[in-house]
Parts: sequence; C-alpha cells; structure tokens
Amino acid sequence: MSRIGKKLIEIPSGVKVELKGQHVKVTGPLGNLEIDIHPRIKVKVEGSQLFAENEDADNRQAKQLHGTMRALLANMISGVSKGFERKMEIFGTGYNVKEQGAKLVLQVGYCHAVEVAIPKNVKVNIEVPATRGNDTPAKFTVTGIDKCELGQFLADVRKVRPPEPYKGKGIRYAEEYVRRKVGKAFASGAA
Repeated sequence: MSRIGKKLIEIPSGVKVELKGQHVKVTGPLGNLEIDIHPRIKVKVEGSQLFAENEDADNRQAKQLHGTMRALLANMISGVSKGFERKMEIFGTGYNVKEQGAKLVLQVGYCHAVEVAIPKNVKVNIEVPATRGNDTPAKFTVTGIDKCELGQFLADVRKVRPPEPYKGKGIRYAEEYVRRKVGKAFASGAA
C-alpha cells in the first residue's frame, strides 16, 4: 500500500465530485476538471471524503499508481476550489515580457522575440514588464486550476532562457536559487 494513496481527500464545500465508472469529474467555483482513473485503482466518495483504493496490493505497478492517482485527485480538488499560483522572474539587462492575445512574448537576449502559447485555463499577470539593470527583474504571476497544465507551461517558459550560473541572467521561478560560479581569474603578468 502507498502511504500517500492511503490518505483521505477532504472535499471542501462548494466542490462536487461525480463518478462514472473510472471517469471522475470535479466541479468547483473556479471551474471543472476531468480525469480517467487507471483500471487497477478504485475511487469512492463517502460524504465529504474521497478514497482511492488499490485492489491488487501485491502488484508493483498498482502500488505505484495508487499514490499517483490519489495525488492527481487531490490536486484537482485543490485546483477547482483554491487554484494554483506561481511567480516568475526574468533577470538580464534589456529583457522584457508582454502578453499579446493568447501568447506570452519574451525578449530575452535573442535576435528575435520568442512567443509561448498560453493555455486556455492559464492566466498571466505581468507586474513588472521589463528589467531595470541587473538588480530589478521583470516579474509575472501565472495562475490556473490544473496543476499539470500550469507546471508544463512554466517549464516551457523557463526553457526559453534558463538561468545561467555566471551572471544569473535568464528566466527563473521567484523562489529559485541560482548557484553562481566565479568567472575566470587571470594571473598577473609574470611569465
């Protein structure tokens, strides 16, 4: 049995969970999400609690799926009730970010602007559109109800220009620590 899988999921007020065979639909104040549960895992709703049960406790794959399915269900319930938010920062002189239509346009040191499509369930709020020197970064916040979709979008944005270790330029999560390296040290003129 999975330790994560054994935990109960509390269903908050205002959230409705519908079960149709192995298909689960969660509806809340922020929207609705759907997922198909793996056939080895059974889901039950009793009152205001949701259970994920592993019917084949000896099977290794079933043990692994038990915790995964329970975590996905918990994220869905949390997403439709509270939502998820992540802050991003862009460091580098002249770097900036703007939103045009359904795309995030990044100017991060390339000869062209890089466009990243924003998924329909994700919202971007730009607080500081451009960097000011190397000390004040451009900042934006990304919110959404689907944790998987939000995480994939943020990974795609960060992949455009990951932070480099010498000056720290690039796109990073707000709480991310970038380990800095010392540049080359030149010896004095003795030959």
